[in-house]
Amino acid sequence: MNQLDSLRQFTAVVADTGDFRQLAQFQPQDATTNPSLILKAVQKPEYAPLLAQTVAAHRGRPLDEVADRLLVRFGCEILALIPGRVSTEVDARLSFDENATYTRAERLIELYQAEGVPVERVLIKIAATWEGIRAAERLQRRGINCNLTLLFAFCQAVACGQAKVRLISPFVGRIYDWHKARAGSAWDEAAHAGANDPGVQSVTRIFNHYKRFGIATEVMGASFRNTGQIAALAGCDLLTISPDLLARLAESRAPLPRALDAAAARQLDLPAASFGADEEAAFRFALNEDAMATEKLAEGIRAFVADAKKLDALLQQ
Repeated sequence: MNQLDSLRQFTAVVADTGDFRQLAQFQPQDATTNPSLILKAVQKPEYAPLLAQTVAAHRGRPLDEVADRLLVRFGCEILALIPGRVSTEVDARLSFDENATYTRAERLIELYQAEGVPVERVLIKIAATWEGIRAAERLQRRGINCNLTLLFAFCQAVACGQAKVRLISPFVGRIYDWHKARAGSAWDEAAHAGANDPGVQSVTRIFNHYKRFGIATEVMGASFRNTGQIAALAGCDLLTISPDLLARLAESRAPLPRALDAAAARQLDLPAASFGADEEAAFRFALNEDAMATEKLAEGIRAFVADAKKLDALLQQ
């Protein structure tokens, strides 16, 4: 059994890509996209017709609507190849606007429904800002499931759980990147591998907290730099993995045992934590106290905004 098949025994495997032509060989349960992945895909020759068709079919419509229609077009193509759900992201420029995020999410769902896609097959991806979490809470009450992304801090995860968000995507690789860059020449790769990786430790803490306190929100580790990080989180509810790393897992026959265990987590002696809808000040202070999370959240939003603008430019050509 290769490592990818071993991983599937404990964890739902999700493909992290906009390049849907790569999906069939890995047979993922779900798939995730983001503005950067879609931008990368539409610049490949094989996807140029899809971009051109979308622009031609909706010429004269507002640019933000055309962009959403392109995202939904990719999502529909992906859903034709997988049995589960696709995550489609709200424009990152709305990350600090609760009402605008809510409204854009509604439109994405309406566009999917117009294509005959059931609401339960879509996760609306939203940055885990305070405003994003509040918008997701409202959407969840309407039966629209959300995937809270750019999640780096424990307080973000706690707030998402209390908001009854369907799924969160804590970022492993970007946390690892921050700590490695901060340590500089003092970084010891071997000492920070596997369970000692700071990104792995962050997701493990969130997973254990959710399971210990019966929080139903699904944990999907994301943003991996190597297969060791993935192996160290085997047993997590879901892991979203790039095609390159999926291929490496499929090529390896090394043992891949369970690392996270929900039953064991339920027995842990952990402190309760709260960052509910009436605790905005406490949430913002906790996020501010986490330098890594503050920096990576801001950096991530800026990067997604930059790629959204580049996608806009392509749509206007």
